[in-house]
Amino acid sequence: MQHNPTSFEPVIVALKNRGGRAPTQPKKGPIMNKNKLLAALAAVPLLALLAGCSAGPAAGDQGPSSDAPVIVKIGVVDEAQDYWPLLIEKAKAEGIDVQLVNFAGYTEENPALSQKQIDLNLFQHLQYLGQYNVEAGDDLVPIGATLIYPLGLYSNEYSDVKSIPKGGTVAVPNDPTNLARALFVLQAADLITLAGTPTDPTVADIDKAKSKVAVTPIDAAQTVASLVSVDAAIINNNFLTDAGIDPATRLFADDPSLESAQPYINVIVARAEDKDNPVFATIVALYHEAEVEAAAVKASANTGIPVTDVTPAELQKILSRIQKLAGGDK
Repeated sequence: MQHNPTSFEPVIVALKNRGGRAPTQPKKGPIMNKNKLLAALAAVPLLALLAGCSAGPAAGDQGPSSDAPVIVKIGVVDEAQDYWPLLIEKAKAEGIDVQLVNFAGYTEENPALSQKQIDLNLFQHLQYLGQYNVEAGDDLVPIGATLIYPLGLYSNEYSDVKSIPKGGTVAVPNDPTNLARALFVLQAADLITLAGTPTDPTVADIDKAKSKVAVTPIDAAQTVASLVSVDAAIINNNFLTDAGIDPATRLFADDPSLESAQPYINVIVARAEDKDNPVFATIVALYHEAEVEAAAVKASANTGIPVTDVTPAELQKILSRIQKLAGGDK
């Protein structure tokens, strides 16, 4: 679901003045909100930690300072990426045994978290999470931001947006969360005009008489393959990496520094009862250690932009608004 750009309070402080470009080298200086996280570690009783689902000592059994490591299972879709060994090693030094549970798609991670098969997951943005919560009647919550990715337009035939011919065809992902965002990208690129001011546009909201191109929704996984038969396609970041497409070749992309991009901040997610778990807060902080964060950006072909100054409370506030716009009460 896409949302009214004016309905969100500005929270992406760290993205200002970035001009939408991903960093090419590790940040210097302290990790994100480290003092706040350390304060949280001291303030939250260890008895409030999550009861884990593993055979060994789990997050609810003891804190990071205990002799035996606290086991935290994280659901992911990219366990082979280089940043995970770095984070796992740093967590080990804190007395936390991070265990990755890899999933092949994007539909099982949230149910697995709700069913306590895993303790956290890291694969989705706020928009996806909000839609899942509304449709499933769930209450999963973001406990930390990771990266945000521009959504880009690519073509095999043309090198700039203006060259795309009138009457041309553009392929877009057909899943609701990515479709709405893709249509906003095409509108910003002056390729289509949306009728009115829809917060969750579909192809039915396209004013065909005022639009330069026709839009064809297809499965997101097929957008790369479609480049041989369409004039251009909106392609998600993960499919670019898999196909070896250089993100620098994109013709256009949305601006992650804008308020309207806030729903697309990628997040680490927990069950609602565990949102204040200090062990999990430590994992969020470790993700933003310079070495780990730089490796995560590199894994995204340098398209990901770290979101380093958005508090869990702010993320949860954005999520709440997303869910209300989607028809949920959570």
